[in-house]
Amino acid sequence: MSILINKDTRVVVQGITGRDGGFHAAKMKEYGTRVVAGVSPGKGGSFVSDIPVYNTVYDAVRKDGTDTSIIFVPPMFVKDAIMEAADAGIKLIICITEGVPTLDIVAARHYAFAQGAKIIGPNCPGLITPGESLIGIMPGNIFMPGRTGVISRSGTLTYEVVYNLTSSGIGQSTAVGIGGDPVAGLYFIDLLQMFQDDPETDSIVMMGEIGGDAEERAAGFIKERITKPVVSFIAGQTAPPDKRMGHAGAIISSGSGTAKEKVEALIAAGAKVAKEPAEIPLLLKTML
Repeated sequence: MSILINKDTRVVVQGITGRDGGFHAAKMKEYGTRVVAGVSPGKGGSFVSDIPVYNTVYDAVRKDGTDTSIIFVPPMFVKDAIMEAADAGIKLIICITEGVPTLDIVAARHYAFAQGAKIIGPNCPGLITPGESLIGIMPGNIFMPGRTGVISRSGTLTYEVVYNLTSSGIGQSTAVGIGGDPVAGLYFIDLLQMFQDDPETDSIVMMGEIGGDAEERAAGFIKERITKPVVSFIAGQTAPPDKRMGHAGAIISSGSGTAKEKVEALIAAGAKVAKEPAEIPLLLKTML
């Protein structure tokens, strides 16, 4: 089993005629994902990698039964793309685009949630259920089917940790890159609950980073609601004070959001916290 996506998920690619949209649509299809449609206004009736292109998401939903969208449009168009997908009845929207204005994602997120849609991203690598469906820009060859759920704010850190898990014989049920922007769709708590409810996920790996308080809130949730083993890693433990590090969400203010605070909160919640990513498989095996 898995969360959010599986072999039956039907995907529409918004922005499929662009460089990135077309490239990753082909890669997702090659992995085995059911990419059944693309959308590019004014280019309806064309094809990209044998995938039919429509002018609107509504047409893709009506003609091809799509239920999930992945967005590769430029930042200025993301708000409209998310709202169009939600309005057309799409229930899961994955936004890869980075540089989306914060107020745009606030408005789009509110609208999508009101329509009953879930959002992953923006500024994220997407998600994968190994062996079944890849929706995003992740390197599918490093993933292996298994029973460990993965949640991460960092794309490249996800790949490093998953490579180590797979090399250690620990497969993944689903891996989700939630993105590093200050405002995003589904976050740690939402996904922790999904993995907790999934009978075929036995353990959870959670990668966070400095900035914000999402990891502290996740720690409180783990302590109260999660019964499965959790191993975590917090990126930025050696970051110099008062420096902006990478993601827009990696902002420390008024003494909050530091790696030390996050690590302490997670340990207090009963999670094991790795000092470096390579330790995660070893810690996980001690808890299984």
